[in-house]
Amino acid sequence: MNSEHKYTRIWKTVQLVPPGKVASYGQIADLAGLPGRARLVGKALGYAPPGMQVPWYRILRSNGQIAFPPGSEAAEEQKGRLQEEGVAVLNNRVRLKAFQWTPDLAELLFRLEF
Repeated sequence: MNSEHKYTRIWKTVQLVPPGKVASYGQIADLAGLPGRARLVGKALGYAPPGMQVPWYRILRSNGQIAFPPGSEAAEEQKGRLQEEGVAVLNNRVRLKAFQWTPDLAELLFRLEF
């Protein structure tokens, strides 16, 4: 599988994360059929085509933390976008128990086509 195909799988998976919910890089990798490739998810998000609606800001570290340095422009943008969707961000972190996306199998099977 080439990089472009892997990126497409990641982008399509990220597009499934609904407003007001978040997922971790590792979770997206697993759901995209790329287990153990959490870092690839971060890289792919950076290469998303400008016209493609990929909600990159809904993806966090496995502990719920924003991956960008605290106070950076990117971290502030991510924080702001999450808060606009009703996600509570405290100290650059989201409580995953309250906001993590947990898709059911039917949602994945019928909405995820690679």
